[in-house]
This record gives sequence, C-alpha cells and structure tokens, in this order.
Amino acid sequence: SKVDYDVCSNYGNWLYSAGIGNDPRDSRKFNMIKQGLDYDGNGDYVRLWVPELQGIKGADIHTPWALSSAALSQAGVTLGDTYPQPVVTAPEWSRHIHQRPGGSPHPRGRRGPAQHKNRGIDFYFSHKKDA
Repeated sequence: SKVDYDVCSNYGNWLYSAGIGNDPRDSRKFNMIKQGLDYDGNGDYVRLWVPELQGIKGADIHTPWALSSAALSQAGVTLGDTYPQPVVTAPEWSRHIHQRPGGSPHPRGRRGPAQHKNRGIDFYFSHKKDA
C-alpha cells in the first residue's frame, strides 16, 4: 500500500473527520467502520499497519470487539490485552456490523432512511437575537 499526502486534502479531511469541517447536514459524523468496509473491504490495509490483528480474516478486522471469544482466540487476539477494547462504539456503526452466517459483517452495511432533516441554507446562517 501507499501512503499519500496532500496538504489541503489532508487538513480538510482531518477537520471533516473531527466534525468541524464544512458540511450542511445536521449531526454529520465520520463513520470509520463504513469507510473501512468501503475502501479496505478485505482488511488488507489494516492488517499491514496493525499487526496485532493479522490473524483476523476478511472484513472482521474492522470490528474485532464484535467477534465471538472463540473467533478472537483463534486469531490470537485478546481484547484488553493484545489489542485494546474500544474507547467508544458509536451507535451508527451497528448497521455495518450485522452478522452474516459466516460471522462476517455485510461488506457494504445497510442503508436506512436518512436521520437528518432537510433544512434550507438560511438555517445555517441565521441567528436568533437575544433580547
């Protein structure tokens, strides 16, 4: 794999990922699990840079905390010891962790109805005046 760098793109993307970039949608969050499944569906990039998870096969590598203890044991992973427990698990990740018969999450997740309200541009630029 190759690591690329472009000052404008990287700074803009980091700000966006942190939730402080420009986005007209309300409550926009960067979904790391969805991005991992979309751009590293088999987990090869994660496997390259996170050797502690190399024993986990396929897309399961993106959500090791969602695996059974047997699957973790087989992969040589002990959450909280050889690999940390997640600090947080965002509710929006759950739709990308649905288990299939083989134990692997659906590669593209599920699309549900949009959770945000459609708002006009005035919403973002108007301020209520305090009297």
